[in-house]
Amino acid sequence: MTRLIKGELFKLRTTRLPFGLFAAAAGLSALFSILEASRAGTKSVAPLSTAAGLNNVLTGGVLALLFAAVLGVTISSGEFRHETATTTYLATPKRSRVLIAKSVAGACGGAAFGFAGWLIATGVGLGFVAADGYTAQISDATLARYAAGHIAAGALMAAIGVGIGSLIRAQLAGVLGVFVWAVVIESVIGSMFNSIQPYLPYTAATTLAGSVLGGAAFGPAHGASSSASPLPFAAATALLAAIAIVISAIAARTTVVRDIS
Repeated sequence: MTRLIKGELFKLRTTRLPFGLFAAAAGLSALFSILEASRAGTKSVAPLSTAAGLNNVLTGGVLALLFAAVLGVTISSGEFRHETATTTYLATPKRSRVLIAKSVAGACGGAAFGFAGWLIATGVGLGFVAADGYTAQISDATLARYAAGHIAAGALMAAIGVGIGSLIRAQLAGVLGVFVWAVVIESVIGSMFNSIQPYLPYTAATTLAGSVLGGAAFGPAHGASSSASPLPFAAATALLAAIAIVISAIAARTTVVRDIS
């Protein structure tokens, strides 16, 4: 198993797509964090001199979590897109072991995405606070908690992506599915059913990273009033891990064992 994981990590380091996704995640995290910091103190946006205003900027790195999921999809579905799955499965006939190795490698890559998102957003937020002459209203312990949440959420979102890519096999469909689910479906469900919102995968990942419930949502769920509360750190982590395991288990019993055409 160690050999398989090292092999998957080697693929991750030596292909260009993961670096392209990483650059996109980093660039968008920086852009949205800067935009949020620039808007602070205007109209209904809390100023950076408050904890709420700074928190909006510090959690701007949650966009990287979406790209972590996309990374996971490409890790597994890429084998079929580039027609290398046959070679991979001939070298390792027990396909479930390959799926586990890809999940571990994806989680490592996703953790890097999550950490980068946190680092960029935190750098932007604290930089604007210092430039404006304010004192940061969020403690070092909270910043460390946000870092841990970004890393854990990035790793688990990537593991979920690996399961989705293994289940669907079609890379484009898997990538589009991730964005449609996070941007459209979760927003609609979250705005209509407040009690379900904390249990939606991307929403749970963003609250794990420190975002307020609905604060990172797109469309009607963004900032919508809700009577629900975000899941605790351990519960959100367990939920995402369970989703990753269930999707991968379904893929292992269905598409992973299917003949390669």
